[in-house]
Amino acid sequence: MSSIMAREALSTPAIIQHQIRANQPVIENLVQEIKARDIKMIMMVGRGSSDHAGVFAKYLFEVELGIPVCFAAPSVGGVYKKTLTLENTLAIIISQSGKSPDLLNQTRAIQAAGAYCVALVNDGFSPLAAMADAVLPVRAEEELAVAATKSYLATLSALLHLTAVWKQDEILLNDLHKLPEALGHVCEGQGQLKSEFLRGLRHCVVLGRGFGYAIAREIALKLKEVCSIHAEAFSSAEFIHGPVTLVENELAVISVDIQDESHQVHQEQVNNVSHRGARMATLTHHASALSPRLLPLLVMLRFYLDVEQVAQTMGMNPDAPPGLKKVTETH
Repeated sequence: MSSIMAREALSTPAIIQHQIRANQPVIENLVQEIKARDIKMIMMVGRGSSDHAGVFAKYLFEVELGIPVCFAAPSVGGVYKKTLTLENTLAIIISQSGKSPDLLNQTRAIQAAGAYCVALVNDGFSPLAAMADAVLPVRAEEELAVAATKSYLATLSALLHLTAVWKQDEILLNDLHKLPEALGHVCEGQGQLKSEFLRGLRHCVVLGRGFGYAIAREIALKLKEVCSIHAEAFSSAEFIHGPVTLVENELAVISVDIQDESHQVHQEQVNNVSHRGARMATLTHHASALSPRLLPLLVMLRFYLDVEQVAQTMGMNPDAPPGLKKVTETH
């Protein structure tokens, strides 16, 4: 029987198609506001899947816009009671619900420190949306599954849309309009992650490089949430610097292969790991004429569908991960 997680993941192409149309004027106005400020740095704020979207944003903004990106450390203000100097900083606060107390407190502090705060939020009527200087809607509709799928992918598409307009990149913008159709093909395609690989598995490593590493973090989180498998994400380059010794214990490794500028160097590292005896699985995408910046979304959607199916095969309920709830309150 189809789970809520599967149904929401399958709705992603339509969600993103609507989002792109509805957000065009919003993003054009937002870019005007941003360009009116002398932005020197971008700060990403988020928890869980939203934080992983921030890692994707770091690569995206630094590669395409040349602006350095940092990550907020909530404990600086919340625990240590320190303030930062954030003039000329664009802060993007990512949240599905817009209700988590720590994000609200941090947004308040970041605004007071001089940053221009944009809420990238799914609930346009949330406290976060009301508090921010501007709102970039995710428009993923209500997400019922505890494990985020459509909201994460719609967050990535919104970040790509913002980048395309900000950079005035017509190629990326045109390809963004082709993304929903490409995602639809993914929904109809063959699975890549098999139950045979995950069955009985207690630990694994997810390797990626660049944008592949960004989504590897989300993949590792979902393996924990949905299949109760301890999974950790590493840059494939970083993994060689020490953690590779784990391979001697017949480690299971999932390679996230994005056919962009990182492909060759990532494959060299993965080959190294494979030759040491790791048990390997690969997540990738079919050949596509889309901009390489969009390819991680194809890999991610296929993984969501696969991990949901594997969980069901293993007798687990992907809609009810043990001990988790949709809105996590931390301070």
